[in-house]
Amino acid sequence: MRTGEPSRTALATAHARAYHQVAPDEPRIFTDPLALRILGLDVTESADRDTATLETVADADFQRKRRWFLAARSRFAEETVAAAYAAGARQVVILGAGLDTFGYRNPHAGLRVFEVDHPDTQGWKRERLAETGIAVPGTLTFVPVDFESRTLADGLAAAGFARSEPAVFVWLGVIMYLTRESLESTLGYLAGQDAPVQVVIDYLCPARTAAEQAALAARAARIAAVGEPWLTSLSPTEMAELLSRFGFTGTEDLSAPELITRYTGETGGAARKLATSHIVRAIRGGAPL
Repeated sequence: MRTGEPSRTALATAHARAYHQVAPDEPRIFTDPLALRILGLDVTESADRDTATLETVADADFQRKRRWFLAARSRFAEETVAAAYAAGARQVVILGAGLDTFGYRNPHAGLRVFEVDHPDTQGWKRERLAETGIAVPGTLTFVPVDFESRTLADGLAAAGFARSEPAVFVWLGVIMYLTRESLESTLGYLAGQDAPVQVVIDYLCPARTAAEQAALAARAARIAAVGEPWLTSLSPTEMAELLSRFGFTGTEDLSAPELITRYTGETGGAARKLATSHIVRAIRGGAPL
């Protein structure tokens, strides 16, 4: 991202999430009544926009299925939070929150939401909230973290996050932009919770076929051109081994096509082009929820 500007990919994801609420040809996988309001824009043209860069692209069917995945991963994450809340968790940390709106429509009494993001992206979000009249509830805490000058541990400690209590960490659309060192450092922090902790993470897999490799390379080039290059990919086996090394168990890993099928019943088609996108959840220190 560029200094003083919000993340381009965070903005594009917000457009995709908002358009999903009004798209006439999409199943409503995920309902977010604030997605349109927080943008404050006409998103009808977003149907033909890339879900990571906002550029106009030719493969509209792929972008439609990509929006389905973005909606499905949010639903998957929020279902995980709801289950953890029912089991006693009262803290959720959203890493790289972007324009995510969960904290402003949080239905769980007493659940504290910590939004972690780069100060520039977070400043832009707070302007959007003020301009659109979306109230910031007392259960939400902003945690600005520029990893060049502040650690996640320091940021959350200053925000009042309790290391001795159960928590859920939602980490969507982020780790592909991190180095392996940063990924492992953050997982180490998450694993240091002195109570059961659950994670929901989406990630990119290496291409397995020539067609996947070509599609992934073209997409990576577009994203790198806006200043946010992909740095890390992991196979499902590598992800499982990494989580296990940090003590996480009960791992559930779904490819994007599998997740889309779970919520829509649709199989095949353009969704197969998303096979390199995965989402995983796992728990450390307790029984899987």
